[in-house]
Amino acid sequence: MLEIILPEKWKTISNGLQKLLNLSLVLLGGMLVFFLFRELIYIFMDACTGNHNVHDILGKVLVFFLYFAFISMIVTYFSESHHFPLSYLLYIGITAGVRYIIVNNANPLGNFWLSIVILLLVISYIMLTPKDKRLKDTRRRIQ
Repeated sequence: MLEIILPEKWKTISNGLQKLLNLSLVLLGGMLVFFLFRELIYIFMDACTGNHNVHDILGKVLVFFLYFAFISMIVTYFSESHHFPLSYLLYIGITAGVRYIIVNNANPLGNFWLSIVILLLVISYIMLTPKDKRLKDTRRRIQ
């Protein structure tokens, strides 16, 4: 399909930009892995020193999982033939919202609105994903 639309020089430019994007994502993934392990060390140091501030520790765990989610997005990008599935972005939005509510419970009205947004994301996921794919994903996660 690409051959019909683009002349040869534009395909070369497109391929070069795709390689630049891939290289950038690999470098970003490496940096995120470094920060992920650094955050893990901070969590272990808090556990060993006896830090009893639960919100501080949960905040660090939240940051750890955000790094993890971004790394898994990069892995998904490469495993899904260089694109991000919309359902995966919805997963990340839902889980990030739930983690935020767990960690930041000082603002009940803000958490209420965030829970409405999470509900809308769940409804969007249900509407966009066929039932058989949802069942297959659920079975894969259970095993």
